Amino acid sequence: MDMHAIDFQPLEINRISQLISRRIPLVLSQEAEAAIRHTREYLDVVLDRRPEPVYGVNTGFGSLCKVRISPDDLESLQRNLILSHACGTGPELEAETIRYLLFLKIQSLSYGYSGVAVETVQRLIDMYNADVLPVIFEQGSLGASGDLCPLAHMSLPLIGEGEVRYKGIRRDAAGVLDELGWKPLQLRSKEGLALLNGTQFMNAHAVRCIAAAERLLQLADLTGALSFDAWDCKTEPFDERIHRIRNQAGQQQAAANLRSILQGSEISTRPKVQVQDPYSFRCMPQVHGASRDAVAYCRDIVSREANGVTDNPNIFADGDAILSGGNFHGQPLALSLDFLAMAVSELASISERRVYRLLSGSRDLPEFLVEGSGLHSGLMIPQYTAASLVSQNKQLCTPASVDSIPSCNEQEDHVSMGANAATKCLRVIQNTTRVLAIEWLTAAQALEFRRPLKTSPVLEGLMATYRQQVSFNQADRFLHPDIMQTVSFLDSIELQ
Repeated sequence: MDMHAIDFQPLEINRISQLISRRIPLVLSQEAEAAIRHTREYLDVVLDRRPEPVYGVNTGFGSLCKVRISPDDLESLQRNLILSHACGTGPELEAETIRYLLFLKIQSLSYGYSGVAVETVQRLIDMYNADVLPVIFEQGSLGASGDLCPLAHMSLPLIGEGEVRYKGIRRDAAGVLDELGWKPLQLRSKEGLALLNGTQFMNAHAVRCIAAAERLLQLADLTGALSFDAWDCKTEPFDERIHRIRNQAGQQQAAANLRSILQGSEISTRPKVQVQDPYSFRCMPQVHGASRDAVAYCRDIVSREANGVTDNPNIFADGDAILSGGNFHGQPLALSLDFLAMAVSELASISERRVYRLLSGSRDLPEFLVEGSGLHSGLMIPQYTAASLVSQNKQLCTPASVDSIPSCNEQEDHVSMGANAATKCLRVIQNTTRVLAIEWLTAAQALEFRRPLKTSPVLEGLMATYRQQVSFNQADRFLHPDIMQTVSFLDSIELQ
């Protein structure tokens, strides 16, 4: 069986997504196991000889760091931390996001700077491999001292508390552990804090969003190209020379991709009447390209976070140091997720404008792309749906990262709100996916009115497959299934 060894090799976002989508089992490498064990053994020894308090190990948490905890209560301290912090609300997190979250927490703990026991990391691996998914809720994290609340829900099953989804059924964790022959863990000093500190809720969303955004960039070019030919646009704005002299990498990539997609189109090469086309067609390389650059920037930040250690304090066994800092603060992800949401939102914004143009009854196309308009409304209302989604995206793109509400008696006096940025970004991506589906549905309908002329071989091949799933709209019909089938079609396209 194919296995992935958790080790110290940097992981690309595409590799993480591949591991999770293919449900490849995890195993702890000897290197990682040795590092975890070494740090745990150091912590057990140093606590007996260290006179000064160690935050979260033998002190209270947050503003309660001033309270010293006796050695007899250290295990209770960690258990109490998990129980008290598991207070999430809102919708239940999707299974796929929880798998990302578990994977990233395992990876972070495995570097050997967190002080957890090998048994704790192994139990997380066992849960991941058996698809025992903790019930976690969307709301509750400030993205500051890590994602405390959702990670507390992640940690409850380790101690036999909370709920999990196992084989698709929501159950008490204690019953599932008993069924699997797993005993609840007795967490040792620092372990609860290591589990709860960290940015894995934010980063699980971010990794998912980056992978989805990169796919949307390519789908936006494909869909935009289909609209481009359906509205009989001029190819001059895609000329390589125009984009080379501006020197923007994403713009040049988008222009090259659009030229490639449209290569061999009969429609594109025939003479045009118009002098210029509207910006939503002419400026696709500039708009799509700017989003490409933004996504590339965000990918770099998110990738670093996925390969980093984000709990506190950090234990450097070989340097005989336990250092309390702030690696749990989510500001890098909060800013990136806000930026990513804006970049993706623009793909939907310009897409909706192309839909509007295609329905306008110009360029020898019937109004609302149906014969007998008036009796039939054609594709009038899918544009309303697209406009609604685009409007919601604009609201969701109000940045979360500019907000901060102090907590914990002002100990945590600046927070990132990155968790809110994360859930908003995912919603923007889902909305944008549907807008692009509406554009494809509209452009495919419009293209039929250009027959017998053909678009490019690339687009004709996709159209042939699409028409096996969604037929030409000759008269008014129930359109929701068409939209959802188009979403599925776009999701099925194999991209380079």
